Amino acid sequence: MSVLKSRPVLRWLVPATAVVTVIGGGAALGTFAAQAEPSLPPRTAAQLLVDLQTSRLEGLSGTVVQRADLGLPPLAGLVGGDNLTGLLTGTHTLRVWHSGPDRQRIALLDTLGERDVIRNGRDVWTWDSRANAATHRTLPAGEGEAAAPELPATPQEAADRALAAIDPSTEVSVGRSATVAGRDAYELVLAPRDAASLVHQVRIAIDAREHVPLRFEVFADGSDKPAFEMAFTEVSYARPDADQFTFNPPPGVKVTEETVGERPAATRKDRAGDSKRPDVRTVGEGWGTVVVARLDGAGAPGGPGKAPAAGADREPAGEAAALLGALPAVSGDWGSGRLLTGKLFSVLLTDDGRVIAGAVTPERLYEVAKG
Repeated sequence: MSVLKSRPVLRWLVPATAVVTVIGGGAALGTFAAQAEPSLPPRTAAQLLVDLQTSRLEGLSGTVVQRADLGLPPLAGLVGGDNLTGLLTGTHTLRVWHSGPDRQRIALLDTLGERDVIRNGRDVWTWDSRANAATHRTLPAGEGEAAAPELPATPQEAADRALAAIDPSTEVSVGRSATVAGRDAYELVLAPRDAASLVHQVRIAIDAREHVPLRFEVFADGSDKPAFEMAFTEVSYARPDADQFTFNPPPGVKVTEETVGERPAATRKDRAGDSKRPDVRTVGEGWGTVVVARLDGAGAPGGPGKAPAAGADREPAGEAAALLGALPAVSGDWGSGRLLTGKLFSVLLTDDGRVIAGAVTPERLYEVAKG
């Protein structure tokens, strides 16, 4: 099931280069607080799923606040400041505009500037106000969407990914009604049946009239507070003005013209056969899916689970290796390595060069490691 295949609400937005950590420029999390439950006519889970698939959204604009509390250890040394990992902690705010399948915009805000992704027909712009730099590319005729983000940009995108995972391992039910961004909403609840899953529930608040996801929450097993949540704090279904999708580069801005389909040099090298390109496979299905990657020659000296040797270079590989080496050591009949755990996931880095990860308990990873 894919809600956005028939109605691609903002799914094209936010390529990896435009996703940044956003701190200090957004609405307070108090806006997520529950309000009195509205009285709504009863609807079944099946009816809500049909609502999501058949709704027709002509226009939308609003503010989205995202909060993540995944229980991660400090990982700043592993990534650059603009990496997607920045969205795995803290609070982030963005403005969104949608006017049909070929006019969309997202602006990620902070106290020092903003970064925008704007699509207007075949023109796609990304703009960084702090760097005073922009990238422009022209989509081929008939191109429906630009690349989807690696992390969801709106409750709609997050809900689409969750709904796509519905299978017999998922229990689907209706939760309590709610008020989100001043709108009455039903709540669709997804719960894994797999006991090894670290996800307790996924809750999606759906606008009672427009059938658009307004809030998306993921609860970890044993917790009554969401480990990940994103919600509209204000929303309008009026079609935005066309001017919102017109980008005129400011004076002095550096504009880079990019060929559609062109990849960064590092990616091209990887595709050409870089020895560090991981060999990836999956084990299991549904909520219990585990990803296994072999990273021969990558990671800390002596293997992913080993601490760096004295005097090792610490910028950046040595520092990353030191952080990995500080993870708890684990061992069993599957071998030995290091374990990274969060509220919603576990990652096992084995000394023989494997990375085994999933939204499951460490015990499930150990079972896979034996295979």
